[in-house]
Amino acid sequence: VFTDPLSPCGQILALHFSLPTVFFLRGFPCAIDVHAAESPDPPSYVPRMYSVYTDHMTFSERVKNFLIAISEYFTCSMIFSPFETLASEFLQKPMTMTQLLSHGSVWLKRTDFVFDYPMPVMPNMIFIGGINCAKK
Repeated sequence: VFTDPLSPCGQILALHFSLPTVFFLRGFPCAIDVHAAESPDPPSYVPRMYSVYTDHMTFSERVKNFLIAISEYFTCSMIFSPFETLASEFLQKPMTMTQLLSHGSVWLKRTDFVFDYPMPVMPNMIFIGGINCAKK
């Protein structure tokens, strides 16, 4: 199933029918994509998506980055709770958004690794950056 993880209905159906999933995305809030693929994501090293920080942060920037990560967790838990309820009812077992997306076979990330911050990624996360990157 070729689907967008922001609307996980395709992933719910793929799990129900035991089909492999290919995710196509630019970025995912709250780093759920990173956690679902089990990539390391320490807030002291990896800056949050909408922060202006790089991987070279001062101590105060690292603390602010950590606070952003905590606030993202609570915000995204509220935003994605309807999908978690839907998946739990349809699949007949408790599911979180991270558990739901952890069954993805391949993650096609529409970003260029050079434009974003350096971070460790898993082998099933493939950067396909040229399709939406404007020339400077």
